[in-house]
Amino acid sequence: MGSCAWETTGSQESEGDYLLPPPHPAQRLNLLIGPRDQRRLDLHAVLTAAGIPPHPEDREAIEQLSALPDSVNASLQRWLHHAM
Repeated sequence: MGSCAWETTGSQESEGDYLLPPPHPAQRLNLLIGPRDQRRLDLHAVLTAAGIPPHPEDREAIEQLSALPDSVNASLQRWLHHAM
């Protein structure tokens, strides 16, 4: 078997702080996520990129927005991209 993906690179930034090697693409899990979960993740990413990081109390709103159809979600993301 190959080396563990969590092995350290051996270089130590500061005492007790190690850099991890980049992940090996062949060791990644091949999982698909549902469209609603993908929209939720995309919404989190675009909000954060727009300088509006979601707060824990925003979870219900994000869940409701993620339940909307792809076309509505795409419009929302486009608006946020233009606002940046």
